[in-house]
Amino acid sequence: MSTRRNFVRQSAITATGAIFFQSVFASLINQNDDDGTFKKPMRILLRSGWQVENIGDIAHTPAMLALIEMYIPEAIVTFWPWYHYLPDNEVQMLKKRFPKMQLVEGKLDVSGQASTKELGEALAVSDFLLHNSGPATIAWQDLSTFKKVFKKPFGIYGVTYGLYGTPEKDILSEADFVYFRDSVSLRKAKDAGVHSPIMKFGPDVVFAIDVTDDEKAIAFLNANELKNGKFFCVIPKHRNTPMWLHKQKNRPFDEVKNARNEAMKEHDHIPLREAISEVVRKTNSKILICHEDETEMEIGKDWLLDKLPEDVKPAVVWLNRPWLTDEAVSIYKRSAGFFGSEMHSPIMCISQGIPAIVVRWEEQSSKGTMWKDIGLGEWLFDFDKEEDVKRFVPAVVAMATDQKASKRKAEKAKGVVQAMLRTNMKEIKKSSG
Repeated sequence: MSTRRNFVRQSAITATGAIFFQSVFASLINQNDDDGTFKKPMRILLRSGWQVENIGDIAHTPAMLALIEMYIPEAIVTFWPWYHYLPDNEVQMLKKRFPKMQLVEGKLDVSGQASTKELGEALAVSDFLLHNSGPATIAWQDLSTFKKVFKKPFGIYGVTYGLYGTPEKDILSEADFVYFRDSVSLRKAKDAGVHSPIMKFGPDVVFAIDVTDDEKAIAFLNANELKNGKFFCVIPKHRNTPMWLHKQKNRPFDEVKNARNEAMKEHDHIPLREAISEVVRKTNSKILICHEDETEMEIGKDWLLDKLPEDVKPAVVWLNRPWLTDEAVSIYKRSAGFFGSEMHSPIMCISQGIPAIVVRWEEQSSKGTMWKDIGLGEWLFDFDKEEDVKRFVPAVVAMATDQKASKRKAEKAKGVVQAMLRTNMKEIKKSSG
């Protein structure tokens, strides 16, 4: 018996072949060059969707779709998710915002054989393969196959370089363009000998996020007496994300990483608790403890809420359920600011002109340095450096108490990012044909 989830997914996929070719045909008929000849629309195959347990990773796909819609509106885009499982609510969110988006699922082997008919058709008609933002060039093998077997070009936007031992060096040099989401990655790639025709800093694509669920967000805020501009969002995090708790990943327990998490949990969360207490006491604002990765939900209660002073707890709300990217954006844009140990939620905040302070440490990649790259170095904290730990709480309080200055700083960074995205997308359109 078909489940509702399978029905939603299969409906989107089964319709893909027919709708895809109808879209191509209609575009060919309706678009002409000045001389009256047919103008072929660009067909982009978007490789994205690296995991579904994290609203930040989920955000990559709608953010890139929004950029393509804005800067390459004539393109026909097909989303090819990397992850083996795509929940109903994510499909519905994407289709609601991007009704013309097509979706194909499947795997591609090194010989060019697709595991599904729909993917095979998409590969056959696509002009360009675009690898989306991510922690590395995760789909490097697919890029290689697309180039060698299908003889078609590809490009990479907004990745970190040199992570997880990904053998990406050679394939990056075959790309039409590679944009790195932090200057450290760009420098490392150049030092390693990567030589794509276009190699630049390109802010993580999530800066372009625009999916929202205002109805759900407003209902939640009202139910918890969180007023617009009168609350701050906070996210705690493990040193190492406990992937073994992700049900869909089915990974074994990692004793070494878990031991490191346990050893550092007080060190990393005492400053967050102190910042929460100071903000509540000095600004009369409330705090929303939320999460980016699903494993962070319980951390919010165990490592933050339960250990707060009794006089502070009444002003703190704990988000004790899963949420999706669109609701998160709608809540972040109504907040007064963010501070915490994740990366994509701060990016979502800056995309809305909301101040955001970021905490990093050695277990995380170099992507945090993008905060320096866009002019927010004063809001980036390395908790492996005790001098950064000491200045963290005063910086959070300063952000919370001088909201006009903080807002101006966030808006300035937003402007910097928007200008970069605009320039980069124009270059991408030109280089990808």
